Amino acid sequence: MTTFTLYHNPRCSKSREALALLEARHVAVTVHRYLDDPLDITHLRSLAQRLEDGVPALVRTNEAQWKALALQDPSDEERLQAIADNPRLMQRPILDDGTRARIGRPPEALLDLIE
Repeated sequence: MTTFTLYHNPRCSKSREALALLEARHVAVTVHRYLDDPLDITHLRSLAQRLEDGVPALVRTNEAQWKALALQDPSDEERLQAIADNPRLMQRPILDDGTRARIGRPPEALLDLIE
């Protein structure tokens, strides 16, 4: 049986929708509230490796915090460090099965991991 982790921000509507979708489909999921328990850079690097588009997909580049960093053509390590230092910059929600991870925007994008 696959173990799923949902990186979740309960204040985010897409994250709430993703959790509701998983619950409606009776998917057993561990919810990781990453703002309360931020991921360290090693964990972020590992998670990014399981995402289809890697590290760039992990960053919420439209956030004011990201723009305030004013990074010019940042490396993957700079992006990961920015998320480690500012967890709100991490894309959400993310469903991870330990082998593959998907960003739930829209929440239905998670279905290929659970079906």
